[in-house]
Amino acid sequence: MAVTESTTTRQEMLDMAPVKVRAASMKPVKFNPSEIEEREYSETEYAELAKLYDNTFSAIHEGEIVKGKIVAITDDGIAIDIGFKSEGLVPISEFPNIDELNPGDEIEVFLESVENKEGQLVLSRKRADFMRTWERVTKSYETGEIVHGKITRRIKGGLVVDLMGLDAFLPGSQIDVKPVRDFDQFIGKTMEFRVAKINHPNENIVVSHKVLIEAEMNEQRSAILGSLEKGQVLEGTVKAITDFGVFIDLGGVDGLIHITDLSWGRVNHPSEIVKLDQTITVVIIDFDETKKRISLGLKQLQPHPWENIETRYPVGTKVTGKVVSLADYGAFIEIERGIEGLIHISEMSWTQHIKHPSALVSMGQMVDAVILSLDKENKKISLGMKQLEPDPWLNLLGKYPVNSKHFGVVRNLTNFGVFVELEEGVDGLVHISDLSWTKKIRHPGEVVKKGDKLEVIILGIDVEQRRISLGHKQVKDNPWDTFADSYKAGTESSGKIVRIIEKGVIVELPFGVDGFVPVSQLAMSQVKNIGDAFHVGDDLPLKVVEFDKESKKIVLSVVEYLKGKEQAAIDEYVAQHKLPPMTLKEVASVVVKPVEIPPEVLSDQPPTSDFLM
Repeated sequence: MAVTESTTTRQEMLDMAPVKVRAASMKPVKFNPSEIEEREYSETEYAELAKLYDNTFSAIHEGEIVKGKIVAITDDGIAIDIGFKSEGLVPISEFPNIDELNPGDEIEVFLESVENKEGQLVLSRKRADFMRTWERVTKSYETGEIVHGKITRRIKGGLVVDLMGLDAFLPGSQIDVKPVRDFDQFIGKTMEFRVAKINHPNENIVVSHKVLIEAEMNEQRSAILGSLEKGQVLEGTVKAITDFGVFIDLGGVDGLIHITDLSWGRVNHPSEIVKLDQTITVVIIDFDETKKRISLGLKQLQPHPWENIETRYPVGTKVTGKVVSLADYGAFIEIERGIEGLIHISEMSWTQHIKHPSALVSMGQMVDAVILSLDKENKKISLGMKQLEPDPWLNLLGKYPVNSKHFGVVRNLTNFGVFVELEEGVDGLVHISDLSWTKKIRHPGEVVKKGDKLEVIILGIDVEQRRISLGHKQVKDNPWDTFADSYKAGTESSGKIVRIIEKGVIVELPFGVDGFVPVSQLAMSQVKNIGDAFHVGDDLPLKVVEFDKESKKIVLSVVEYLKGKEQAAIDEYVAQHKLPPMTLKEVASVVVKPVEIPPEVLSDQPPTSDFLM
């Protein structure tokens, strides 16, 4: 049967109707076209005839699935009659079962258009199959029915599933309750799914396998939760690792091992102890029935490392451990997992002054130490590094006897003295009062500087406190024994101003000794501002008015010197320092009064108690 490609309109059929109707009423006679009588139909007759013609077609609408009968099968397609004015041609490629079809078979097709731009009926078998499958998928979504599908390929974010011939999307997060790291292992597998979402406008389908697992696990979870109790030992799988702990799958219910319950020892990150998907044995240490929270422990299944520790690590035992933490006051050493000890900075070296443990050890370093003390109750161990070597201070008294002289190197200057290194790691202090017999030193920097080589004498050694007291001035004899003759009261001398203070001036006398001239002994009249009349470097004529060997002080006076001198000497002194005029009589009438010596004038300054050797 040939397939008619043209479409005859209803008007054309009606125009032909008079001929067909008349021909049908005649008896079989010889036909003569010239004898045909033509006439016009009335409006009523025309309407009845049109209605009769319209009833020969089925009521069909675009966008619906309709039934049709196969009229013919050709190499190009299959002609299908759906009861419309014309037949539709569907491509062969839309029929996977073409060998099972024959003319006269009734099939379903989708009516896409009653008339395309070429005036033809447009049908689709493929679209009809899709719509029927879409209806089934929609129904399974509404009812929650479980469907089967085959995973065909991997795409970004998940997998593609062949679901009844339609492509559905399986997100990676909906494959399993556990994180999936290898998607490719599922390709080619047929699995059960539940339709999770349908987008009708875009005809997208999202499925989930995870919800089926969760449903099964919910049943298991109820059974597991009902049987849990503290102290119960279970087997689980590492599900997730975080900074604060590890989540364990107990077969439908999750529990948490906090990082502090992974090991008796120090743990920086849980990944040091367990790995993902690892099967481990844990114990329930707490269970909150209200919040359904399960706290698990791993270390509780292992013996406590402090058990019998006094027998394994008695005091005096030499141990080796790893530096696991550094603090300002010392280094923590891990002797074994769960057992740490502290090496205080004072126990690191016999001789070196350690300000921070990083000067000797570093994180992760293996070090040797000795057990100094053990506090099992508070779980504290004191360790020492310096005890591995002989105490050099025990031999210092023999090597550095008191009053012995040595040379050292100035390592540090402070307000109260100088630290001198006698040998590597052995320092002593020269107090500021022991730097000079004769100078009034305000700061050690006036006499020495870092790196200077300095001769010292051992004044004392305190082995227990690890302190050595040194002296520099004691290297030479005390000159004050001879100063008693050179600077007895009434002796005339001269001195150069080396320092100006509020109550007078300090002068340097012959033999390098310092003396003090009170402001009242510089002139007859009151000197309001000493710095206006006297300057460092000025030479002054002087007479000793007081000498004290014990307190090492010499007090001098210009006024006493000028007594008995000529007026010319007085005038010269007044002119040199721009002082008010003084007469010989005025000078002679001055009486020397007891003078209070300022502390800064005394050469021997009391040492600071915190740094006494």
